[in-house]
Amino acid sequence: MSTADPPVTPAAEKAAPGARGAAGSSRRAYLGYVAGKLAGAAVSLLAILVTSFFLFRIIPGDPVKTMTHGRKVDAEQLAALRRQYGLDLPLWEQFTRYVGDALTGDLGDSYQFNEPVLDLVRERVPATLLLTGTAVVLYSALGLWLGTRAAWRHGGLGDKVNTGVALTFWSVPHFWLGMLLIIFFSVGVGPLPGLFPTGGMESGGEEGPAYVVDVVHHMVLPVLTLVAACYAQTLLVMRSSLLDEMGSDYLTAARAKGLRDDLVRRRHAVPNALLPTITLVFVNLGFIAAGSILVETVFSWPGLGGLFYQALSVPDLPLIQGLFIVYAGSMILMSVVADLIYPLFDPRVGR
Repeated sequence: MSTADPPVTPAAEKAAPGARGAAGSSRRAYLGYVAGKLAGAAVSLLAILVTSFFLFRIIPGDPVKTMTHGRKVDAEQLAALRRQYGLDLPLWEQFTRYVGDALTGDLGDSYQFNEPVLDLVRERVPATLLLTGTAVVLYSALGLWLGTRAAWRHGGLGDKVNTGVALTFWSVPHFWLGMLLIIFFSVGVGPLPGLFPTGGMESGGEEGPAYVVDVVHHMVLPVLTLVAACYAQTLLVMRSSLLDEMGSDYLTAARAKGLRDDLVRRRHAVPNALLPTITLVFVNLGFIAAGSILVETVFSWPGLGGLFYQALSVPDLPLIQGLFIVYAGSMILMSVVADLIYPLFDPRVGR
């Protein structure tokens, strides 16, 4: 005996096109949302190009004289160097050349290293990604966990201690905290011996597993500095978001169904409190490319942060501008990615 298909009613025939129309409208709304975010990112990047050109030209110092490294150079030689690097051109012409080259991926040549800026960035990126990427993953996870705990038991001793310690570390300058760690754990104080290197990324001469252990040994103090100084941001944002959710009716309904408190927190409260924290986490991921200038300088870490400090001391304008674009571009990219994945967590976004 065969089973016949259920008859299609006129109401169902009308509902199907309506559902398809709603889906199409939702897709168009999302595409418009994406286009708006991408347009905003393009405008932000253009603003970064303008800012990076004019901002760093107010830094005191003559880059051409700095390139001579203190040697006596006559006026004709200085003029030749200015012509070579285009510094004798009117400011508006320097700007148009700079924007045109930057849009084609040419960030110029470094004055002090006499190498393309992009090559210098490629050389230093791995060290910065290793150091800052490790720190971002650790302090984001730590902040999410402690922020959730602090909010769920807000007002208790754990909440007060966690928040107080986080705010204390957040208010401490990165470089000062790094120098304290060097004093206590690298140099040693009294009977306490130095346990970790004072700086650098490796001791040299190691290969294979011994090289990995050596790099990790050098990473401990700079990573600890970044984690201690930065986890408070994630903790405070997560705590505030979760506190806003805790009085919601859906949590009361979940408890009324007999769900354990732990399940109510993990399955209902935390996912709905994550949106603001997602933005912060992705901004922190953008921070990976920038690294931390002060921490890398204090620990002599061979990354982009240390390179930026060297460029500022000259001033090496092409290198400063190129690094500034890399830093800001990574932040803009991660912000756009965060905006684009928002609808996965909250379907109301983008409609």
